[in-house]
Amino acid sequence: MASSSSQSLLPCPFGSLALPLSDLDLRHTAYEIFVSACRTSAGSRPLTYTPQPQPQPQSQSPSPFLTSKVKKALGLKSKTKTKTKTPFHSPTNKPATLADLMRIHMSIPDHADARIRRGLLRIAASQLGRRLESMVLPLELLQQFKSSDFPDPQEYHSWRTRNLTMLQAGLLLHPFIPLHPSDPSAHRLTQILRTAAHTPLETGRNTESMQLLRTAVLSLATRSFHGSASDSCHWADGSPLNLYIYQKLLESCFEIGDHGSLIDEVDELLELIKKTWTILGVTQIYHNLCFTWVLFNQYVTTAQVDTDLLLAADALLAEVAKDAKTNKDPVYCQILSSTLSSIMGWAEKRLLAYHEAFNATNIEAMQCIVSLGVCSAQILVEDISHEYRRRRKGETDVARSTIDTYIRSSLRTAFAQRMEEVDLNRRSGNKYQNTPTTPILSILAKDIGDLAKKEKDLFSPIFKKWHPLAAGVAVATLHSCYGNELKQFISGLAELTADSVQVLKSADKLEKDLVSIAVEDSVDSEDGGKGLIREMPPYEAELAIANLVRDWIKTRVDRLKDWVDRNLQQETWNPGANRANCAPSAVEVLRIIDETLDAYFQLPIPMHRALLPDLTLGLDRSLQHYASKAKSGCGTRSTFIPAIPALTRCEVGSKLWKKKEKLTQTPPRRRSQVGSMNGRDSLSLPQLCTRMNTIYHIRTELENLEKKIKTCLRNVENAHADITDGLDIKFELSLSSCQEGIQTLCETTAYKVVFHDMSHVLWESLYLGDTASNRIDSFIKELDPTLEVISGTVHNRVRNRVITALMKAAFDGFLLVLLAGGPQRAFTCQDSQILEEDFKSLKALFLADGDGLPDEVVEKASSLAKNVLTLFRADSETLVERYKRMVTEAFGSAVKSRFPLPPTTGNWSPNEANTLLRVLCYRNDEAATRFLKKTYNLPKKL
Repeated sequence: MASSSSQSLLPCPFGSLALPLSDLDLRHTAYEIFVSACRTSAGSRPLTYTPQPQPQPQSQSPSPFLTSKVKKALGLKSKTKTKTKTPFHSPTNKPATLADLMRIHMSIPDHADARIRRGLLRIAASQLGRRLESMVLPLELLQQFKSSDFPDPQEYHSWRTRNLTMLQAGLLLHPFIPLHPSDPSAHRLTQILRTAAHTPLETGRNTESMQLLRTAVLSLATRSFHGSASDSCHWADGSPLNLYIYQKLLESCFEIGDHGSLIDEVDELLELIKKTWTILGVTQIYHNLCFTWVLFNQYVTTAQVDTDLLLAADALLAEVAKDAKTNKDPVYCQILSSTLSSIMGWAEKRLLAYHEAFNATNIEAMQCIVSLGVCSAQILVEDISHEYRRRRKGETDVARSTIDTYIRSSLRTAFAQRMEEVDLNRRSGNKYQNTPTTPILSILAKDIGDLAKKEKDLFSPIFKKWHPLAAGVAVATLHSCYGNELKQFISGLAELTADSVQVLKSADKLEKDLVSIAVEDSVDSEDGGKGLIREMPPYEAELAIANLVRDWIKTRVDRLKDWVDRNLQQETWNPGANRANCAPSAVEVLRIIDETLDAYFQLPIPMHRALLPDLTLGLDRSLQHYASKAKSGCGTRSTFIPAIPALTRCEVGSKLWKKKEKLTQTPPRRRSQVGSMNGRDSLSLPQLCTRMNTIYHIRTELENLEKKIKTCLRNVENAHADITDGLDIKFELSLSSCQEGIQTLCETTAYKVVFHDMSHVLWESLYLGDTASNRIDSFIKELDPTLEVISGTVHNRVRNRVITALMKAAFDGFLLVLLAGGPQRAFTCQDSQILEEDFKSLKALFLADGDGLPDEVVEKASSLAKNVLTLFRADSETLVERYKRMVTEAFGSAVKSRFPLPPTTGNWSPNEANTLLRVLCYRNDEAATRFLKKTYNLPKKL
């Protein structure tokens, strides 16, 4: 077994020898001790081994090693193999001695073996009854042989040097009992050995030099801890020399042709090897430790293919663990610590990156190595570490902590390698040439998912023996590693792209898979896996996607708003630009919205429905903004209603109609009567009609947009048939804005036409001066072309609303002329018939002989004017009394002495005091003007 040690990949953990002893030196010395120990214990009988006869079943004969207690204890299985044909196993040989077996396995030549046996016979003959442990074997052998006993001088020189070196090592450098620096025997032996190095010592004779050597050697070898001479000699039992020698004996227990197998006769051979314990100072605990190392080292030096050796080492290490709990000898603990550290160091090189070292083909070896690593760590921490003993043992689970370290370290390494491989393969195109655009992190996510599954199926079952949450720790580690990369990726995202979405979707799938494994692995844990889940903060990939989509939506919506602002500034609102008589900008904004919806549903995201409200709200606000801008700047109804002039009383008997020429030359002050336009004259009737059509066009398209959204949502990839169930898509803001815009534009158009465009008829003509001469006909004539423009331009679904608003404005203008037309107008009771006829003509205009507005609409709009006209038929005295009664009821009886002036609200009504007062102000008779003069002292002119 010389090859085993010479090929060792691991340094011996027993400590360094203070001088060089070759593998050959150690083997020869070990063999000499073995033979001498066996001969001494066996007397003069030869050392033979005859296999015991075994029952022979009819099927086949069992091999003799089937009953090996050692193999059974070490968990080794029996093997059927063809042995190497050594002299010991030759079928032609007679049953040989175990010493012959040992000689062959230790590569001892026949002549050397014969010389050793001859020397032992001489020693026995010269020292009858003397026990082996009372002799120093190298000294006795030096005494027995001279140069002529060797085939050549070189061999003799090597033999003599070895024995002298062994004496130096065992007595001076590694003594069983520590030497005092001033020990005279040590100085004498040192001097003798130094002299022998220059002047060869003559051996085989009882010379003076040999006597001096013997005296010095025995003086040192027979020392005891008590200071007196001992019957036993200590020359090979000092540490670590004894373990180096004992290791050579144990290495002989392996087959020559199969270094991974113990020999069949291991039980008997070990029994003989144990006879050397007294010489080597070996006890059962040292044997267990040394044999564990030999089994382990044998595995390492034999191509690491025979897992039986690991099983055996692991089984024996369990015994070492028991020994370590009861033996606290410093020397033993030091050797134990060194040995276990060596085993654990070798194991950790593989287990800290076990994904590189192991796969399905060598998983059995991994199980053994994990057990060795964990057991070594437990002994080192629990039985040797002073720190551990100072702490409560319950605070530290060494096995679990060790496995945790293996898992996390290996998976971090594996992750880094996978990432490097993905990057390299993608750049070279070796593996992913069919998917050159696949983002690295998407490929990595798939690889990490596969790695997690492999971990769960292959490695976690092994680790679970020591760590109940092995799979959970593994996926938590992978989750963290991938999460770090994903975090950097997300932080660098500026916009939504197909690659970014693909990465985030891959990350989301990976996270679900990892969390699923963690949850499954921790079902039976005390905390239900909460601790592990806390180690896995969510990637929030969906949130990241959602944020990117929201950014995408915001960008599109902001861009659309800017487009609306820019194009509405340039919009001319001319009819005839298209068939719908609406603004081209509206058609374009709807097209952009349509394209935005198409682009949204083409986004490769898994949450179209969830983020749809964000998109629809943004688009809704954009359309609301358009509708609001479309009506802005056009004014409102109140913009065009003129200011009501101050109250005056009529000059009774004045012939206003005689002053017609003068009034024509000096028309009334229209600035106060007609609402200021502030540059709105550019808003022609066709333009206002186009604005109404535009807003209505948007209003009608809202329903189409809602239908389109639902259709796209159903067509989206992997969408469920019921995905739109319960989905309420409403463009409420724009719908409300459109409805308000249309209403506002209808009223604005109507009041602009009546109070601005036709002010010259309404204020400068109607009933001015002479009621009979300036009737409603000219006003109606002016309204006709307006109605034609509206009918020909405005959408038929909006047309009646505009005309209705125009009708209301016309009746409001009619009443305003009657009740606030200024001092140039005056009416008598007889004029009421003219007023009522004009009122009917105005109604007839909008009824249009049944082709106009519905009767009920016209009646409702004209009812106020109709009611107010009843006041113009009443005489002044009746009106005064009625007015007084109303004021008294409104302000109380205390006002009879002085009636307060009722406020002007503009809400005309025959039952409203201010309306009656105004009828009196425009009444051309003495009773009315007297009452106004007396009660309010109203002037006759402004």
